[in-house]
Amino acid sequence: MIDWHHLFGWTLTDYFRNSNYRVDLEKDVSKKPQRLDVIIIEESDGQAIQELPDGLEDLSKHNLLSYKSLQEPMDTLALLELFGHYVNYRKLIDPDNWEDLPLEAFRLYAVSTRYPQKINRELKKNSQVLKQIKQGVYETFYGNQPVRVIVLNQIPPTTKNAVWQLFSGNAEGFQFGQENYQWRYPPAIATLKSLFQLYQTEGVNMEPSYEAFLQECVRETLEIFPLEERLKGIPPKEVLEQFSVEDRLRGLPVEERLRGLPPEVLEKQLAKLRQKSP
Repeated sequence: MIDWHHLFGWTLTDYFRNSNYRVDLEKDVSKKPQRLDVIIIEESDGQAIQELPDGLEDLSKHNLLSYKSLQEPMDTLALLELFGHYVNYRKLIDPDNWEDLPLEAFRLYAVSTRYPQKINRELKKNSQVLKQIKQGVYETFYGNQPVRVIVLNQIPPTTKNAVWQLFSGNAEGFQFGQENYQWRYPPAIATLKSLFQLYQTEGVNMEPSYEAFLQECVRETLEIFPLEERLKGIPPKEVLEQFSVEDRLRGLPVEERLRGLPPEVLEKQLAKLRQKSP
C-alpha cells in the first residue's frame, strides 16, 4: 500500500539520483526489524549537487531522516526513536568500534510537515530550546549530538525547495512543487498522482484541475520512452485486448495469418468459403 512515507522516500531517491549520495529507504538498523524512513549516504562517485534544499545544506557522510506526515506528530518520543536508530546504525556500520566512529560523520534530521509544538513545550521544561536556524529550519541537541528539525509547511517556496513543497501539507505548496521540481528520472513523476490522492484523503482542498494536469504529465513523460519500455511488464494478452481483430490482422501477409493452423482446419475453412461463393 502506498503511503506518505513511501512517497517521501521515493521522491528523495529521485532528488539524489546520479549524485554523490545514495538513498536507502526503510533501512533495518538492528537485529530485530526497526526501520528508519530514509538514510542519505555520501558516495565516492556521482555528481555533486550544487544547491541543496533548506535544511540539507551541510550533509555529512551518513544522514538519517525521520519523517512525519500531515497528521503525524513530531514529538520527543519521535526524536528518541531517531536517536535509537542512530545508535543502532553506528553498530551496524562497525560492530566492534561503533563507539569510536566520528560524531561529524553523522547528521540527524527530523522532517515534519507541521511545526512540532509539543517538542518545543517539552524542551522548554528541560531548559532546552528549539533554535531557529532559518525559516522552517531549527536545531536542538540530544547530549552532544545535534538534530536538525525541518518544518515543511514553513519552508520558503523557492526553486531549490520544490522537493520540500511537494510535502508541505497544503495545496499551494503542492502546486508550486509540481510546477518547479525537476524529476531526475522522468517516470517518477507518476508519484505526483499518488501524492495528490493522499492529500485528498487527508482532506486538503486540492484543485480538481490538478488531477487532469497530473494525468497529462504522466502521459507526456511516458511518450519519452521507446515502445518496448512502455510495454514492459504488461502481458501480451492485455495489450492485444485493446485492439479489434481487424486491427490486429491489418497489414499481415496471408501466410502470416495462416501460420500454425493445421491443414484440416485450413481445408474446412476453404470449403466453407467455396460454399458461400456464387
